Amino acid sequence: MVEICKTCGQPKDICTCEVLAREQHPLSVFTDKRRYGKMVTIVECPAGKDIDLETLAKRLKTLCAAGGTVKNGRIELQGDHKKKVQSELEKMGFAIEVK
Repeated sequence: MVEICKTCGQPKDICTCEVLAREQHPLSVFTDKRRYGKMVTIVECPAGKDIDLETLAKRLKTLCAAGGTVKNGRIELQGDHKKKVQSELEKMGFAIEVK
């Protein structure tokens, strides 16, 4: 059975929603200091519905060898991995906005 995209209604094989979201909506990448001085790298995605954040988070966590989570349209990675994340997202074709 072919999966259908919930946004555009086309089969997942030919769906272009994620490609368009990558080009049109820049991701914000920044770090934040949490309690006890721990650093967290945050990737904010305004088009969270169009981009599969779970898969993207898994790829970034593997790249950085760090833990993390997806909350409220944001990917939070444990540690300061801003440069690694930026370069990987640019390779994947995302527009990046640095804060």
